[in-house]
Amino acid sequence: MTVGESWGRYPRAAQDVITLAGRERLPDATDRKLLPYGNGRSYGDSCLNDQGRLLDTRRLDHYIAFDPETGVLRCEAGVQLATILDLVVPQGWFLPVSPGTRFVTVGGAIANDVHGKNHHVAGNFGHHVRAFELLRSDGSRLPCAPDRNAEWFAATIGGLGLTGLITWAEIGLQRIASPWMAIETCKFRDLDGFFSLSEQSAVDYDYSVAWIDCVARGKSLGRGLFTRGHHAPADTGRKAVSPARPVGMPFTPPFSLVNPLSLRAFNALYFHRQLRARSKAICHYEPFFYPLDKIANWNRMYGKAGFLQYQCVVPPANAAGTVAELLRRIATSGTGSFLAVLKQFGSRPSLGMLSFPRPGTTLALDFPIDARGRVFELLNRLDDVVAEAGGAVYPAKDARMSGSRFRQYFPAWKQFQAFIDPHFSSSFWRRVMEP
Repeated sequence: MTVGESWGRYPRAAQDVITLAGRERLPDATDRKLLPYGNGRSYGDSCLNDQGRLLDTRRLDHYIAFDPETGVLRCEAGVQLATILDLVVPQGWFLPVSPGTRFVTVGGAIANDVHGKNHHVAGNFGHHVRAFELLRSDGSRLPCAPDRNAEWFAATIGGLGLTGLITWAEIGLQRIASPWMAIETCKFRDLDGFFSLSEQSAVDYDYSVAWIDCVARGKSLGRGLFTRGHHAPADTGRKAVSPARPVGMPFTPPFSLVNPLSLRAFNALYFHRQLRARSKAICHYEPFFYPLDKIANWNRMYGKAGFLQYQCVVPPANAAGTVAELLRRIATSGTGSFLAVLKQFGSRPSLGMLSFPRPGTTLALDFPIDARGRVFELLNRLDDVVAEAGGAVYPAKDARMSGSRFRQYFPAWKQFQAFIDPHFSSSFWRRVMEP
């Protein structure tokens, strides 16, 4: 067995890794449970299988068909989104939905039903999946689509890889005129400013997201920078800025570089870096969609102990009050995040039984794991606020929520259990099914 870890570097798992060379069959699963594995960019333990076997799909990386006239792409599940972009952007197409990194596989994007900055317009990744094949441990193959084996389709989208192995998938792409983005960044002084900008931007902008200063307090609580944009025309009429050359985090420091002192300094500088209330620019799509991808191994900055990402969604009814309470608890905790992201989900219902996105406001943050474990106590307190509001926490980014909270957040778990492959499991699922 080898010791593996997720992108958050916590927890660790002892597991066998089996590299799949083709999509013909699965290895024997009589003695230990199986779990499909993409590129390991989940933050918690949904991509880990302690004492089990991981099915590494990254060699299932072949295109099957692409129609440049319609933008319909069929490929194996191990193809990364970055590879798709390299193929389709020069031909005038783009991913219909993309998470904050392009280094995830198609199978992983489906299994976690990822979302992006355009949820209010395009919904989740699963909304653009036209079909896929599901290979079960008994050797059966299920062709799944919204109108074929529809229940299996719904269970597998957002199903955390537990229903079987996705061998190939077909997705519909979005037409674009150029690789450039027309963006506008607006400074806001408090949470009211965020909600006002979100409402204004929902109609005229395809993409929107906000960075929040999570250490600000008092009248500045919830201040930040709101970025909105859309794909630019072929002739922008303005000078465009190309993506910066990638850099890397070459080593893991013995302690986290994210600490109260560095957080306060960074957040203040980042908020004040834009002097004007509004700033417009034309930029390449890479820094807009994937700002952290230009820093290889950026997860090392949190030190050997790793970090926890916390992403929640709270319903619209009292979103402002709930987010304010979450930020107050974070600001007074003595910890915080460089990467605090706030955005609005649209009203389009998710297709997956366990899909995370739902109408409301979603907040995502990274927290270094401290020696005394105070971050776990903080996140439990945040759970109390989210649960009271009727919200949920994202399984793909979780490494510590209790089983009772998960079952509250995702009441369809009982229905979902009937679709789990009897020879599949994960560290996450065993944890949240505990009493």
